[in-house]
Amino acid sequence: MIDISLPDFEFPTLEAGWVWLAGAGPGDPGLLSLHALNGLKQADVIVYDALVDARILALADKTTEVIYAGKRGGKPSAKQSDISLTLIQLAKSGKRVLRLKGGDPFVFGRGGEEALALVDAGIPFRIIPGVTAGVGGLAYAGIPATHRGINQAVTFLTGHDQNGVTPDELDWDALAKGSPVIVMYMAMKHISLISQKLMDGGRHPSERAAVICNATLQDQTVLETTLGSCAADITNSGLKPPAIVVVGEVVSLRDQMNWLEPVLSQSSRAPRMEEEPAL
Repeated sequence: MIDISLPDFEFPTLEAGWVWLAGAGPGDPGLLSLHALNGLKQADVIVYDALVDARILALADKTTEVIYAGKRGGKPSAKQSDISLTLIQLAKSGKRVLRLKGGDPFVFGRGGEEALALVDAGIPFRIIPGVTAGVGGLAYAGIPATHRGINQAVTFLTGHDQNGVTPDELDWDALAKGSPVIVMYMAMKHISLISQKLMDGGRHPSERAAVICNATLQDQTVLETTLGSCAADITNSGLKPPAIVVVGEVVSLRDQMNWLEPVLSQSSRAPRMEEEPAL
């Protein structure tokens, strides 16, 4: 066990009537920032997303009110307008509000919409960035988003728009030709169409790809595949969202950099404290 009390230096105070929009990171509680932890310890109420790990919520005081406001594709979800209204009403009632979102609030997290709603309502707020899954999830899979000699650019995109369909406004031909590494959020549902668009734009079917499910958690699963076969491989694997899909040569570095699976394997073999170690 470690002491999770905050270090002895000055942190901002979450004032009554304020809303902090904070990123909780991709899952592993250890990736939570100190500013987000500070908010957890001060908040009167936490409005949290579906992908916020329960162990992170457990860091808050037991008396803190928690309100679920998760949005998951294909499942009953709160409307964005209702979530924003809840934040405004809580702040106007004098509560210290922490809006806790998986990953980073400004990376496909609709944090910008909530911030603008707070601006319109005259509610003061603070933004606390978080580790986004497109970076942290890749790192836990042993795949760097950038690597010298391989790529000098990386593109992050969402696999569906606000209507749940593949974004038509994206220039798929330009993406295929111009971005050596493409990291896709929420892309599993439409991966067949997306991969075809990229191949139609010039990407080779044999290009390395990976699908990272439950990124940074102990049940993280990584499916290594190719652009041409990823849709069929995902279907055959039975993997389910949430997932990050990455396409590009950097996936090949996982052959050497796959650090998490050996760590988890070693942890599972270690004797428990109450057990006598084998002689």
